[in-house]
Amino acid sequence: MRERLLEAATEMFYAQGLRAVSADKIIERVGTTKVTFYRHFRTKDDLIVAYLERRAAQEREGIGQAVDLAGGDIGKALDLIAGGIGAVACSPGFRGCPFINAAAEYPDPDSPVRKVVDTHRGWYTSVYESLIAPLGLPDQAAVVAQLVLFRDGAMVAGYLGDPAAVAESLSRGSRALIGYPRD
Repeated sequence: MRERLLEAATEMFYAQGLRAVSADKIIERVGTTKVTFYRHFRTKDDLIVAYLERRAAQEREGIGQAVDLAGGDIGKALDLIAGGIGAVACSPGFRGCPFINAAAEYPDPDSPVRKVVDTHRGWYTSVYESLIAPLGLPDQAAVVAQLVLFRDGAMVAGYLGDPAAVAESLSRGSRALIGYPRD
């Protein structure tokens, strides 16, 4: 039942927004009771945290696969990451980054939801730090912050702009930033 609740919440939260979807709507969708819901999730925020942690695990797996597939080639890793983001942005029902969306709905930095968002952003930062560390760039922290910003912009552009251009723009911008041109 926990998995069914989480599946329904995942679909509904992403499509409609975290605050717009009540626990009652999820309970009705799954066809269960409030008692059962609250047996698995103490609060709706606990369910939102579980949803975001699931999304984070999926992103980490995808990005991890891209980095592994690149085999140490920084440019290829950036291209594969950009390609994955572009593919997501072009998928039906894409509504932007679930973490950016969650941060907009939960601005309190002390909320459990916002802490999951911050943890995920920290993970993205560490991925980029690891990727560019071999380059020995003079201000690595600023470059990493810019790479994360490019990623954020790509997610928003995929939702508001032309999703087909996302991967190419993200790859080109990332490579230009680190001085790693295409072969």
